[in-house]
Amino acid sequence: MSSPINSSMNSSMNSSNNNNDNDPASHVLCNRVTELRKKHKLTLDQLASASGVSRSMLSQIERGQANPTLTVTFRIAQAFGMSIGELLDQPWQNSTIEVVHGEDRSNLFRADKECQIRTLSPLHMEKNIEFYELRIAPGASLTSAPHFEGTKELLTITSGEARVISGESSCQLGSGDSAHYRGDLSHSIENTGDEELVGYLVVTSH
Repeated sequence: MSSPINSSMNSSMNSSNNNNDNDPASHVLCNRVTELRKKHKLTLDQLASASGVSRSMLSQIERGQANPTLTVTFRIAQAFGMSIGELLDQPWQNSTIEVVHGEDRSNLFRADKECQIRTLSPLHMEKNIEFYELRIAPGASLTSAPHFEGTKELLTITSGEARVISGESSCQLGSGDSAHYRGDLSHSIENTGDEELVGYLVVTSH
């Protein structure tokens, strides 16, 4: 599934060098990157060139010594021609409950003066459904190019005022309002109010 923030992603490429032995996603990523790189017969330098992620970062990821941001993971997945969900896809058997921690900044797709986008769904679910918290500053907007055919988006506003545009159609939303629209057309979410716009975005595809 194409991410709704592809066209405006300006997230930091930094990562924290934590011990990730208890992080299933990091453990899977370590194994998958190594597996896919060897399958495609790529050197670390070649994968770095294709992904835009430094060779040293890729080396740390493969050794399980880095906790990459969502943006870094996204770039690696793109280099292999897949989504984040496909990159991390495996049976999750350690627990029937998965937690996405609010204070974990690695879940931020974008965080700048205009917009903050935080994923609320486990990464391996991404190919089926994406769930985001959006915060857009007054006068700013989130604009996206068309995603894959059949992609739909459901936006619920919890605070502020928004204008949603999908193709040639548009609507105005206030707190408590929701809009369901096509994500396979050019679309945008604009903050038309005087305060920060806060909402939740669900993206699905067939």
